[in-house]
Amino acid sequence: MHTTPWNITKSQLTTSDGIVVCQHWKAAEAGAAMLSAGGNAVDAAVAAVLVLSVVEPWLSGIGGGGFMIAMDGRTSARYALDFGICSSCRLKPEDYPLEQGADGDWFSWPKVRDGRNIHGYGSIGVPGTVAGLAEALAKLGTLPWEQVMEPAIAEAKAGLELDWMAALALAMDTDMLLRYPESAAVWLPEGRAPRVSSAAKSNRLPLTAKVATLERLRKAGPQDFYTGELAHALVEDLQKGGSPICLEDLASYRPEWKTPLYGTYRQWDLALMPGNSAGPSLLRALNSLERLLVPSSPRPGAEEAQLYSRVCREEYAYRLTHMGQSSIPGNALDPSCTSNLCVVDKNGSVVALTNTLLSRFGSKVTSPSLGMLLNNGIMWFDPTPGHPNSIMPGVRPLANMCPLVVSRSGGERYAFGAAGGRTIFPTLLQILSYVFDFGMTLEQAFLEPRVDASTGTIRVSSRANPSVAEKIAEVFPVETVDDTIYPTRFSLPSAVRHDPAAKLNTGMAHHNSPWAAAVAEVRP
Repeated sequence: MHTTPWNITKSQLTTSDGIVVCQHWKAAEAGAAMLSAGGNAVDAAVAAVLVLSVVEPWLSGIGGGGFMIAMDGRTSARYALDFGICSSCRLKPEDYPLEQGADGDWFSWPKVRDGRNIHGYGSIGVPGTVAGLAEALAKLGTLPWEQVMEPAIAEAKAGLELDWMAALALAMDTDMLLRYPESAAVWLPEGRAPRVSSAAKSNRLPLTAKVATLERLRKAGPQDFYTGELAHALVEDLQKGGSPICLEDLASYRPEWKTPLYGTYRQWDLALMPGNSAGPSLLRALNSLERLLVPSSPRPGAEEAQLYSRVCREEYAYRLTHMGQSSIPGNALDPSCTSNLCVVDKNGSVVALTNTLLSRFGSKVTSPSLGMLLNNGIMWFDPTPGHPNSIMPGVRPLANMCPLVVSRSGGERYAFGAAGGRTIFPTLLQILSYVFDFGMTLEQAFLEPRVDASTGTIRVSSRANPSVAEKIAEVFPVETVDDTIYPTRFSLPSAVRHDPAAKLNTGMAHHNSPWAAAVAEVRP
């Protein structure tokens, strides 16, 4: 049988205008519209995140949390904002008793009875996204909250577009969504994943409750989510389902401005998320790579791929021991349940922002009153007592998200980020090396085959030279895999660059997704 291979590719966008790079083109367009309206990079990022909560609700949303790194184009000041998910102050670790076996999700934690840390009301943490977006806008944005919310409300009123990717996401989680009546009612109105037909009158799902929630947020302001009408409705829903989250948890939630984690790589300055993120892990791995890597050819080859694998595995060994991740090398089947975006504006300000519900469809619970999916943030905790990242009340777990800014004297700068759980920092390490060790453009770096060293078995892209797998196999078990849309074997990166000398900006989206896009502002 004759087969014709597909050549999947994507080009970088270069322009003198601002650019939004996002995992969904509609969100990128919404962010670019804020730039066109005179907004800056933070305005665009906030608008794009809100639209992502509508167009890919299984990955991120206002029921989740995240991190943001930003750099001001005029002052070069750098900012780090933590709006991560937090456990309830009333959470009881004894409510998560262990059973024999592993949970089979991202981290292969010891199994918890009934999987209550993985799905359902017991898995939900206090959402930080609304507070984080509002805080970012208040401190660094220029447009009003009401204006940046408009694109998300318009998209929600149109309903969730049921393209083939949405249908696939719903089909993959049908069994779990059916366990929760409101999720079944919203996402599976016929009791099954909807079929997509070009002949159908409407390939959209109505989002009635979510529209009302977004409109309430626009009118009453973001604090309503934590102390107002929305807060009371959300807590009532949560407590009816058995969640310990209370009004005190919401009222006391605060996003945290932190001093970025600073470092260097090849004379470039790095600003990463500190603390409970993958920022410290990426920086330590880059420090090791800088000592060990001496590029000997125009492109990275088998020797470099083995070195990437070694430094990532060594860093994961440290991370598993000292930062609280599981000592069992988990093997995620589909880690890309997160959204990442990067923005550069005409003044050279850059933003990298990652937002997540954790698992696909998060906890699988949809708030009946608010119509939004809720995170399963308790999954990020180790359910084994006495470990650095064990389940505890009123704390934030260790997360894999890793937005960062790279800059140097003269004003040239980049923002990088990725979605994909444990695969995030190994991907970013390679892309940074491709750009700063081998002089690749963003487009070249994104299209270069990668390895994933986030688990004990190193995954090697089937597009790589066979010598790569052979060299890595000298040290680690190896699996050669296709770089498919699903299952996602490697993370989904995005990046922007500002070049003040040429007065140009560049954006590059994940090459393998038909929805990811780099969109430029449109000047009048």
